[in-house]
Amino acid sequence: MIKNLQLQKWVEEMAGMCHPDRVVWLDGSLAERQRLEDEAVTGGDLVRLNAQKLPGCFFHRSQSNDVARTEHLTFICTRNKDDAGPTNNWMSPAEGYRRAAEIFKDSMKGRTMYVIPFSMGPVASPFSKIGVQLTDSVYVALNMRIMTRVGSAVLEKLGADGAFTRCLHGKAQLDPEKRLILHFPEDNAVWSVGSGYGGNALLGKKCLSLRIAGWLARQEGWLAEHMLITGIEHKDGRIEYVAAAFPSACGKTNLAMLIPPEILKAKGVRYWTVGDDIAWLRVGPDGRLWAVNPEAGFFGVAPGTNSKTNQNAIATIQRNTIFTNVLLGDDLTVWWEGGDGAPPAHGTDWQGRPWQPGRKDEKGAPILGAHPNSRFTAPASQCPCLSPRWEDPQGVPISAIVFGGRRARVAPLVYEAFDWAHGVYVGATVASERTAAQVGKQGEVRRDPMAMLPFCGYHIADYFAHWLEMGKKIPHPPKIFHVNWFRTGEDGRFLWPGYGENARVLEWILERCRGEGQAKSTPIGYVPTPEALDLEGLDLSASALEELLAVRPHEWEKEAADHKTFFESLGPKLPLELRGQQEALVGRLGGVAGGGTCRPSR
Repeated sequence: MIKNLQLQKWVEEMAGMCHPDRVVWLDGSLAERQRLEDEAVTGGDLVRLNAQKLPGCFFHRSQSNDVARTEHLTFICTRNKDDAGPTNNWMSPAEGYRRAAEIFKDSMKGRTMYVIPFSMGPVASPFSKIGVQLTDSVYVALNMRIMTRVGSAVLEKLGADGAFTRCLHGKAQLDPEKRLILHFPEDNAVWSVGSGYGGNALLGKKCLSLRIAGWLARQEGWLAEHMLITGIEHKDGRIEYVAAAFPSACGKTNLAMLIPPEILKAKGVRYWTVGDDIAWLRVGPDGRLWAVNPEAGFFGVAPGTNSKTNQNAIATIQRNTIFTNVLLGDDLTVWWEGGDGAPPAHGTDWQGRPWQPGRKDEKGAPILGAHPNSRFTAPASQCPCLSPRWEDPQGVPISAIVFGGRRARVAPLVYEAFDWAHGVYVGATVASERTAAQVGKQGEVRRDPMAMLPFCGYHIADYFAHWLEMGKKIPHPPKIFHVNWFRTGEDGRFLWPGYGENARVLEWILERCRGEGQAKSTPIGYVPTPEALDLEGLDLSASALEELLAVRPHEWEKEAADHKTFFESLGPKLPLELRGQQEALVGRLGGVAGGGTCRPSR
């Protein structure tokens, strides 16, 4: 019996438009999962993998034209176009509903419509939001069971008159010409049609947890961010928590599941994963900022994930995992480029073609076994370093917020913002440089403020203003930092070893949060003195360390000019405080005698 009449009416209306053969409500039970898995295998949506080597795991292959988020087909549908801002695609709500309804009409004939009541965040948490997704994809239904809290407990929490995000998804014909991902923030709704890929189809993830949640967060006075959450335990048992945001290809998931170097482990340091992708942050009764991970699983990129880059992720995905667009071995195991072990002698590639090592296309380029954006979906509960507080309904207190980007020059290894407003400026100007593997000019700087550019569901300048306003509401705000693991020397090689060694930088960050840790004031912020970093056991030359921490005013003058150009592209809504921060940076840089290099003194 469905208590919420609004929900029941909405499901009936959507079923009347899509015309499925049957409507099935998910209850979240184990028996239901097994039934859905059997149904997916029988229907060809999933392949059951080797039960001895990968128990409870499955393989899925999507269509070759449906393997990633389609940002150009993703729209914010607000009555006022200016509310979407210059960084989003906009469509009027009336046009969005009309166009999508034409595609949805009768699209589920011969199919099942699954009704998925889900909670983003622990069901009992004051942070959490409830959504209901309708979908004709059993693959999506199974993924939503991993990535969210699904079932009867959610409906009970929703009650007779609770609010929920209306999430309608349909595969339709999987035609890229009839593919739309539409957000209606004023209606608390998402419609997605024509795609089966997770980023477009798992509507609790980026659609609800960032774009819609960001809109709600601004109204309600909290933050919805594209951030990992990790806890750092010290030998006395004290645990401090950090939230961090990075653009793609900057090691976000690896940091979320970091294993510190042996020298720090011997000193009692241990890392605990709370979340790897999204953080919802609210001011707690103690005046600190508290965060919860709204997700229940990991939707990670497979290529490049191995026992060296992310040992905990590898351990997590050994069972009860859905692998998408990886290489399927003849023995019903999976493999991907940059993974563990040698590739199988024979297999089937992500497009369903016979594959073996060394295959090349007509231009002589290697034919990949796995798609570069191939994925794994795994329950967070299987992560060996999962924090005991990952489902704490009150969240965890955040000591530091860290932003980062991939910069060969300019940005030092780490620096601390002067205060909250300066930290917002640091986050608003985050950038990464394109690598040789990415489309575009190598070295070109791409601004990705707070790593939220594709996920901010309203005007990005209003988003900055909300951050500045939040700073006034937090009596004891976390300190804000910027890191850059990717600075290179004259030979083009990385100066910092990265991976687990990044824990050394986070140790200094937490020392600064405690009022400890040595630093020098530079025009861009506080940079550690060379002796402030714990480098015991690390083979790093004094010259490399000097270069890692160097701040060159002439490089930063160019950077500050680019900040101004970026801000101007956002229009008149940009907060005056950020314009003032940019001007203050220019002034500090001009005050450095001779425009030389600011080197932290020994």
